[in-house]
Amino acid sequence: MKAIFKLLLCAMGTGCGVFTFGETLSAAEAPYPNKPIRLIVASSPGGPNDLVARMVAAPWGELLGRPIVIDNRAGAAGVIGSELVARAAPDGYTLLVGFPGPLIIAPLLNETAPYDTLKDFAPVSLAVSAPFVLLVHPGVPAKSVKELVALARARPGKMNYASGGTGIGSHLAMELLNHVTGTQMVHVPYKGAGPGLTALMAAEVDAMFVALGSVLPHIKTEKVRALALGGEKRYPLLPNLPTISESGYRFNSSSWYGILAPRNTPRTVIGRLHGTLTQTLEAPQMRTRLTDMAFETIGSTPDEFAKLIREETATWRKVISAAGLKAK
Repeated sequence: MKAIFKLLLCAMGTGCGVFTFGETLSAAEAPYPNKPIRLIVASSPGGPNDLVARMVAAPWGELLGRPIVIDNRAGAAGVIGSELVARAAPDGYTLLVGFPGPLIIAPLLNETAPYDTLKDFAPVSLAVSAPFVLLVHPGVPAKSVKELVALARARPGKMNYASGGTGIGSHLAMELLNHVTGTQMVHVPYKGAGPGLTALMAAEVDAMFVALGSVLPHIKTEKVRALALGGEKRYPLLPNLPTISESGYRFNSSSWYGILAPRNTPRTVIGRLHGTLTQTLEAPQMRTRLTDMAFETIGSTPDEFAKLIREETATWRKVISAAGLKAK
């Protein structure tokens, strides 16, 4: 197991998968779009990908001239919703809010995964990134990472933590924390970050990693206690909240969210979606809203997003292979 975490702490390799962006629309086809667009969120309402989707859907739809309808499809750590998009007609009317768990980690953990991310999706744009934050229920007698570590060491196998599903980023982030701190907190998977967070606030679990943007209101109202950020630096909205690495542990973990279409979606459709999405993300009011919710606006090109997915797939393939991990 030691090798996995050494690999996880390093920047590694690039992949060699090839995305298929599809053909151009024929002149006889109607201009795109000419009906509402369905945006699949592969988790329950309340998680960070759901929050991003609901923030951008209305203004993005206005630029496209058609409404964008949010459709939450939770289950299997995001695989159910992602498969729905992978198998959808490549016409631009079914899109996915993708994130590393179902796009990268889950297919690598499961050899019988129902899609191949490098072959079955056409990236539109990386939308935002967000740091993970380590949370505990206020009833947990720990106000710092070191205090949580001491508590968990004193109760090996007794403390537990939530995630949005087995194999997603928040799950592996906590397993990384277990490793670098020598603790044995027990994993309790939920069908999305939203239900996991609800369980944490109800004291059903002790701790959780989640993207910072989706929990800022709960931190401010003290429904949960934030101990530290998982990224490389502090966040301006919470200047007094340290990073985990400041507590003396080698740790760096964050997440990202982007839009994808089914493979073979016409290039003209991808171009239309990309142009309007980046315009939506770059609007000053949207940037302010996203920043206030602890999301960093990205707005990449389709090729840049494809490159990120290839690189992270190569990285996690090595990590998972080194540890011999398999989906439960």
